[in-house]
Amino acid sequence: MNIAEIKVNVNQSEILSYINQKLEEQLKEVLFTWDLDQMSKRTCMSKSFLENEFLQDPRMRLLERRKEKGKRFWFYEQSLNVMKEIMDEW
Repeated sequence: MNIAEIKVNVNQSEILSYINQKLEEQLKEVLFTWDLDQMSKRTCMSKSFLENEFLQDPRMRLLERRKEKGKRFWFYEQSLNVMKEIMDEW
């Protein structure tokens, strides 16, 4: 005997968008800086592409921090905004 049948339609793109939005909110609270490895992982772009298309830009160079011949870091939120600006110019 079948008492009830429930069907749920799920918009996967909306759910994915919502999850990404929540993750981004959490990242903003957690990340102060990021390095090239994290930048590559979080943007799904190769390191060489980031170097050529973003990190050579004067706006990104202003945000770069490093000790002499040390590891490079960028302020997360500021560099993310600059990357969006650069992408809008494409």
